[in-house]
Order: sequence, then C-alpha cells, then structure tokens
Amino acid sequence: MPSRYAQWMYDWEHRLTSVDNNRVVRPLDWGVEFTRDWPCRNGFRPGQTPGLAHDNPEKFILDYNRRIVASSDEFYSYTRPTDFRLETREVQVFSTREVPDPKLEAKVKGTFGEFLRFTSPVETPYPENNLVNARWFPARGRRAIILLPHWNADAIAYNSLCRVLNMLGIAVLRLTMPYHDIRMPAETSRADYAVSANIGRTLDAVRQGVVDIRSCLDWLEQQGYSQFGIVGTSLGSCYAFIAAAHEPRLRVAAFNHASTYVADVVWHGQSTRHIRQGIEQEIDLDRLRQAWLAVSPMSYFKQFSRWPRKSLIVYARYDLTFLPELSHQVVEEFERHELDHKVAVLPCGHYTMGEAPYSYMDGWHLASFLRTAF
Repeated sequence: MPSRYAQWMYDWEHRLTSVDNNRVVRPLDWGVEFTRDWPCRNGFRPGQTPGLAHDNPEKFILDYNRRIVASSDEFYSYTRPTDFRLETREVQVFSTREVPDPKLEAKVKGTFGEFLRFTSPVETPYPENNLVNARWFPARGRRAIILLPHWNADAIAYNSLCRVLNMLGIAVLRLTMPYHDIRMPAETSRADYAVSANIGRTLDAVRQGVVDIRSCLDWLEQQGYSQFGIVGTSLGSCYAFIAAAHEPRLRVAAFNHASTYVADVVWHGQSTRHIRQGIEQEIDLDRLRQAWLAVSPMSYFKQFSRWPRKSLIVYARYDLTFLPELSHQVVEEFERHELDHKVAVLPCGHYTMGEAPYSYMDGWHLASFLRTAF
C-alpha cells in the first residue's frame, strides 16, 4: 500500500491530469505517407512508397525503424537553413486547455519578445508547423543552451527558468517543438500530432524536432556562441537525448524526466491513455515499441556515448507518466556505458514537478548543474 504521502501525491497527479479534458481518441494509422521524403530508403526513390507500404504497412514501418537505427546519422541529417531571422512580436500563451486561464492571458498582454524563425529542413503537410519558432533570451559570453518544454506546454512555460539562466550568463533558445503553440495546425487544439495514434507522423515529428535543434545550433554559432548545451522536459527530454546522440556540439545535457521507449510511455502513462485507447485493439506493446524504435532514447546510447559530455537526469519518485522504473533503466544505461552524469530524484510526480515547491527544487537542480557543467 502506498504511504499517505504517496497517496496524496497520486491524488494530486490525477487532479492535474483531469484538467485537460479535450483529448481526442484517434484510431491507429500507420502513416506511411510521412515516410516519402525520409532518408534510409533502401533503394526506393524519394517521394514514393513501395508496394509493401500499402500491402503490409506494419512490416514496412518496422523494417524502416530497423534501418533508421542502423543508419541514424543519415536519418537525422539535414540541410542547413538559409532564412534565419529574428522577429519581434507580442507574446501569446497558446494554451492547449479547453478553457484557457485568463490570468495567464492577462499576464502577457502587451509584452513583446524576440523569436528566431526559419524554415524547418523537414517539410510536413502543415504550413504552420514548417516555420520553426524559438524565443530568444540572449546573454553575453560563449555559453548557450536550447531548451525544449514538455508535451502540450503553452508558449510561456519555462520562461522564468530562461531568465534565471540568463543571470548565470547562459543564453537560451526556447524552442517550440513540432506541432506546438504557434506551430500548431489550425485543425487541432492540442499538440496531438507530435505524439499520436499515427505511427508515421509521430516518427516524423521527432525527426523534425531533432533537425530543428541542430539548425538552432547553426544559428547560435553565427551569433558567436561556442559552448552548447540542451535541456529537455518530458517529450522534450526525448528530443534532447536523440539530438545529443547525433550532435557533437552538445557537450552539456539535462534530461528533466527520462524514459526508455516512446511506446512504454504511451502504453503506461497517465497522460497518454487516450492514445492507448485508440490503438490497443490493433497493436500490443511489443509491436508498438518496434514501430517507434527509431525515436526512442534506448536505441541510441551507443551513439550518445561517442562524444564526452556532462549529463543531468532528473526524475520524479511518484511519476505516473514516465514511470520511475523506466527512469531507473535509463540511469542504469548511463552507468553501464560509464557516462559522466548526475541524478536527482524529486519527491513528486510528473505534473506536480511543475507545481510549487517542486518546480523550485527542479529549477535549482537544473540551474546548479548548468552553472558549472560547461
């Protein structure tokens, strides 16, 4: 039986999860059309899909995942953007809740920020999503990080952390992940297309996110920065790990929540129950794990180990979304590969990590690590 504290924490997690009541249950879709322009094509031409993709889409996707993992440097390669530009505009919340919080809307009304914009090297069917957005928090010096929020984060989450890091002399690009806030397609009210019952689109979203991160590093280099790190929370942590596994310029990394396979989070996580509900009659966990193998951190520890870097892993003892046993497995992999890392375990859950006092504990761990890790 859980302790009184644990039960109190679980109850709090359930209440926070229930706030988002606009989740949409969608049926399984293999999404083979999203593979048309991927690398690792096994001989078939760009812009086309072979007959197998239509005759047996599951086998096609599983085979593609295995090729990607074997040649991941090719899959996550990209052409450097040429249209980097800074844009000053009014700050908006872009809430994903059915009823946005009017206090947050009032808080940012009339405030302006600088945003890096450029065309993503990965093209999707959604014009809004193809224009990358990253709020710029500059600082003097050579150190800069790319910060990736959690899944369905609004556009002002983590801004306070960005300002704290600025005070430590660290510049921050707060990257909007694919299908989030200003990049969200008009047909959606949440960032559902980033992780969904559409297998191919979810794979494509992670590839796009990783490529966008690497493109942001190109811009930061143009601004004179030379020491780079990355911070990712929840889904952003997944993107951050895969980017670091394929990007030698990232020598400092903080993973705020950590898990093994995307499929395990979707299958067991509290915040992804609606995805499982739509697909569990068509696919089991093991097959789903293979279908998303190419976008799961556990596939890339060998690649992550290629370059020296310092890492921080933060996870929550009472997490009902990134289950603690999955975080333990990640830590074990860091130890098995003898990687330079620190671990912080907070006495809260996934959603409560964003609530006081746990958000302050988390911020302290992240800021303390980044202050000295470069």
